[in-house]
Amino acid sequence: MRLDKFICESTSLSRVSAKKALHRGDVTCNGDIIKTSGFKVTDSHTICLDGVLLSVIGPRFIMLNKPIDTICSTIDEIYPSVIGLIDVIRAEDLHIAGRLDADTTGLVLVTTDGQWSHKIMSPKKECAKRYLLETAEMLSSSLIEQFATGLQLNNEDGLTKPATLVLLGAHQARLTITEGKYHQVKRMLAAVGNRVTQLHRESVGEIELDPTLAPGEWRYLTDAEVKSVK
Repeated sequence: MRLDKFICESTSLSRVSAKKALHRGDVTCNGDIIKTSGFKVTDSHTICLDGVLLSVIGPRFIMLNKPIDTICSTIDEIYPSVIGLIDVIRAEDLHIAGRLDADTTGLVLVTTDGQWSHKIMSPKKECAKRYLLETAEMLSSSLIEQFATGLQLNNEDGLTKPATLVLLGAHQARLTITEGKYHQVKRMLAAVGNRVTQLHRESVGEIELDPTLAPGEWRYLTDAEVKSVK
């Protein structure tokens, strides 16, 4: 890899800023100052910028406990973006694998790996998402079969794919779906004459929200969690 590109891949510097750092003599390779942008970096080289060891950042996989009144967008709009909660180098490279509404809390997965996020978001992959929800009206046990059979959503052709509804109380349930239609959970409850008052995502595929993460906190995924996305 060219040295200027290596610096960019290891820091938040632009290509222009990287070249300026080289010209100033701020960059060393195995202890020697290197000023040539096209210098080829190999695995045997130790590159430092201002004495700080550099390494290529590589793909990143993050779980975030999304707080209420934040949005799953890369920029701030009416509400602040969840990306602003993640304090890492080159946060602008991150994107969100599956979005939640502003008033929905819970597990959000953030990554720089487009192929990995595609496996989560693609309808063909049928990646299961589990939600804890509360409703305005009472929940009936008859809904379990209705959700398992499929519901007709407004302005949609055909029924929803089979979903698993587990009743936890008169107004509380867990719902697992394998689709990602627009506002799907809320629309499914609306289709049976009810309304979601609180919604929290607990898991995506085999990845469970870490119970030690407070709203707004995040951590990197473990290797096992990353590999669980088939």
